[in-house]
Amino acid sequence: MYKLMNGVEIPSIAFGTWKISDENICRKSVRYALECGYRHIDAAKIYNNEVFVGKGIAEFLERTPNVKREDLFITTKVWNSDQGYEETLKAFEDSLTRLNLDYIDLYLIHWPNTKNMKTTFETWRALEKLYKDKRVRAIGVCNFEKHHLEELEKNSTITPMVNQIEIHPYNQQDELRAYCESKNIIVESWSPLIQGNINDPVLVEIGKIHGKSPAQVILRWHIQNWLLPLPKSITPSRIKENRELDFVLSKEEMEKIKLLNRNERLGSHPDEMEYGFENLR
Repeated sequence: MYKLMNGVEIPSIAFGTWKISDENICRKSVRYALECGYRHIDAAKIYNNEVFVGKGIAEFLERTPNVKREDLFITTKVWNSDQGYEETLKAFEDSLTRLNLDYIDLYLIHWPNTKNMKTTFETWRALEKLYKDKRVRAIGVCNFEKHHLEELEKNSTITPMVNQIEIHPYNQQDELRAYCESKNIIVESWSPLIQGNINDPVLVEIGKIHGKSPAQVILRWHIQNWLLPLPKSITPSRIKENRELDFVLSKEEMEKIKLLNRNERLGSHPDEMEYGFENLR
């Protein structure tokens, strides 16, 4: 568990649901992830599967009476086309309905509108209202660079509790991570497993030493860097494997992975992305 700046505890690994668009697969994957011990599910409006995610959560809770809704941590996000004060409030209610939940644990702005930050400021004002009204337990952002966070700070009353950004061994974002740490902002990692491109010789070799897969090595690297990874899989064995992180990487192994950094992004840079639907992450 990590602790957000408002004292709310957030599980240190989440099950990601990006690109799980088939209803049956999504529902079963979410349910199985929860059965394997995940307690944090990461969703978003633009993934077009909030209804399926909600069904998976409901099925798990129905089958597992010793686990309550309050034991889970559910995240979702407001998409670009819904930014603005009133638009965001409506988008939140729609997400809540699709997920079939009474509240959201963490609500995030999916992307900053770099070309018109006033829109993003209005969106954040709506998130602040939702937080103050106790409709959400925490609020945060995704894909915010340092300058976005600095601009938001000047136009807000609450600091984002989370910044979800693209982080993996090939794109480690040390400077942004350090800035977030200085502001007590938890950093979540999307595409933590390099979207499946994990067979780097360094990762394979470290995995052999510990009897673990390259994916497990990467996820352990995230945890030991106090990052919160969001691995996604629809394969039951991998869903289970991605939580089996009961080993420790040595200082030397961590340094070897650090040297893999290439500043290589899989998604758009927030400052270069056309504000629309080009990057559906």
